[in-house]
Amino acid sequence: MPNLSHLNPEQREAAEHFEGPLLVLAGAGSGKTRVLTTRIAQLIEEFGVAPERILALTFTNKAAGEMRERVRTLLERDPAGMWIGTFHAIGARMLRRDAARLGWTPSFLIYDSDDSERLIRRIVKDELQLDPKRWSPKAFRATISSAKNELVTPQQYAESALDPFSRYVATAFERYQRALRDANAFDFDDLLVTPVELLRTHPDVLRRYRERFQFVLVDEYQDTNRAQYVFLKLLAAEHANLFVVGDDDQSIYGWRGADIRNILDFEKDFPDARVVRLEENYRSTQTILDAANRVISQNVMRKGKTLRTANPTGERLVLVETADEADEAEWIVAEIRARMQDDAELSPRDFVVLYRTNAQSRAMEEALLREGLPYRVVGGIRFYERREVKDVLAYLRLVANPADDEGFLRVVNVPRRGIGDASVARLAEWASREGLSLLAAAARTAEIPEIRGPAARALPELAELIQKHAALADRGVALDEILRTLVEEVGLIEMLQEEGPEGADRIANVEELIAGAADLQARLDEGDPDLLPELEEMQAVPVRAVDLFLTHVALIADIDQHDANADAVSLMTLHNAKGLEFPFVFVAGMEEGLFPLSRAYDEPAQLEEERRLFYVGITRAERKLYITLARRRRRGAEWLDSMPSSFLEAIPPDLLDIRKSPQVRGRSFGIFRGAGSALSSRSERLGLRAARPAPADSRYTVDYSDSQETPRLVKGTRVRHPQFGAGTVAELSGRGADVRASIDFDSVGRKTVVLRYANLQPEG
Repeated sequence: MPNLSHLNPEQREAAEHFEGPLLVLAGAGSGKTRVLTTRIAQLIEEFGVAPERILALTFTNKAAGEMRERVRTLLERDPAGMWIGTFHAIGARMLRRDAARLGWTPSFLIYDSDDSERLIRRIVKDELQLDPKRWSPKAFRATISSAKNELVTPQQYAESALDPFSRYVATAFERYQRALRDANAFDFDDLLVTPVELLRTHPDVLRRYRERFQFVLVDEYQDTNRAQYVFLKLLAAEHANLFVVGDDDQSIYGWRGADIRNILDFEKDFPDARVVRLEENYRSTQTILDAANRVISQNVMRKGKTLRTANPTGERLVLVETADEADEAEWIVAEIRARMQDDAELSPRDFVVLYRTNAQSRAMEEALLREGLPYRVVGGIRFYERREVKDVLAYLRLVANPADDEGFLRVVNVPRRGIGDASVARLAEWASREGLSLLAAAARTAEIPEIRGPAARALPELAELIQKHAALADRGVALDEILRTLVEEVGLIEMLQEEGPEGADRIANVEELIAGAADLQARLDEGDPDLLPELEEMQAVPVRAVDLFLTHVALIADIDQHDANADAVSLMTLHNAKGLEFPFVFVAGMEEGLFPLSRAYDEPAQLEEERRLFYVGITRAERKLYITLARRRRRGAEWLDSMPSSFLEAIPPDLLDIRKSPQVRGRSFGIFRGAGSALSSRSERLGLRAARPAPADSRYTVDYSDSQETPRLVKGTRVRHPQFGAGTVAELSGRGADVRASIDFDSVGRKTVVLRYANLQPEG
């Protein structure tokens, strides 16, 4: 019999549960994996359930492996016959056995996302004869994937397709599924969807699996989508022995199909269900938990629980106001270094920096490199290795060095210009024969009769574009200006805009690269002492800013290559932090429009998911939590003023140690000056206040006394802009800190401005 003495009363109640549906609401750090694995061991040892009667489902291979290993340790033997795996792995296992029922053979292939996108691209371009630059295959794939996970068939999708894009998707969807079948292949979505179809259409198969899996256990239930929900309902409909563990307060994947209603409505789906709340946290200090509890209590869509711990009260949270993203990064790195100097037992692996968007990693990476601290970017690609960043850098390399054939080959068809592989091969052959670089050969495409059609026009246009920007660099035009015009003229932004939400992240990375270039240009212009060798080099030899920037990037990229398992500071998005824990946690960029993202104000449910994401970040911390914000951030080469995140309002002031970085001088946000501040009134006016606010005496407010109040505008209002002059408001859009106005200016025509930055004055 498994030893249950290590469990607290609530954990034990869940682990000893035998039959019937049970929802374990497992708060962050409450030992849910221990409960799951002990319950499996209990079923086998105490209740005599054969291992093959148990199905345990997870979301990652790592979690599945850990679960099996823990069960093996508890039983002191392997649970032979038990199925433990991810939803995708279990679905594939079912299909191997019964795919023939649906027209596939057991030797089917599984297409990954790249395989799927290539297939859809071929359908869009060759069969639908659409321009992939206008009709993005990535957008087609995302739409088809979303439909599949909602269990929508191609026929059903076609019936509701009203606009041109949807009608094209409907046709592509049907042809895509046909092509998969012809190839005897499934994509990853099919591994969830097709088992549901199999169970629904073949009663004998459903009966077989229901009889086999008498006990079904699910980890991270809050992350299930529609297909997974139906799959579980089908398997557990008769015996109802469904044991699910999850935390509605950590449901942060709605953007990829997870439906929080699955966990919120569990008791409606299974009226006889029991609910056990695991509220004792074994990870964090009580101070950290108090902050987390106050933040998440602002949400309405939750079942409700309050985390507690037997751990010490701990230190207050540190809230730091910094000047900009570079100052923020430098402050964080200095604090990490100071902590390690004060405590010899600490090492870089004890620290993590969490941020909302990938683009925020650039400043952190550069600050860590300057300080000589090892780091790793977890769950993502390092900034200078990201596809879109490498594309821009390849263009810039060509500007700096027209003989860079590798750079040419990378960007010759990015964005797509109608230059096929055959044309590139002919160009390379001619260039080799003439002893020219590929770019030089492209400028003389007219001399290559074998190259015809779109390629004959596109190649010399590309060469002309590069030559134009090389001339700008030679004339000493600002580095960030060169980069921005280069990106705009080659059409990279338009290409990325077609990729949906992922494209927005990539655009942010391009903007961040331009910001890095602007930073270096400013330091060169100001004669930064740290760049003295570079400045002397520029005077001694004809070295341009573009050359220095590329050298800077190349050295960083070279240093970047290190063992991911080495002792290093971790950098990651908040989404990638779920399930992890660190002694010291920094949550960076707590500003309106960045966290929460501006678009979250479009829907209350999105804003609540953003708040859950903040809750996840807070509860990663074991000993100490830092929250940082910047007075301003760069967007490309432009500085934009920032405001503290409205999420900070929920944290009581007695939990906070409020600091300012050395660079912050004079009046700033005036953080936390008590009730009646500008943020309080502004929050109410903009509808930012949560539906269930904390009591007034338990929260701080933020004073924006230095910020410009935006005028109240309506359509038709006459205003004056400091640059564009007088005009009439034509349209208003956006919410919160991202309200925009389209204004018909008397002298320059229509322009769209962000109100909080426009400094508009009413006329008349």
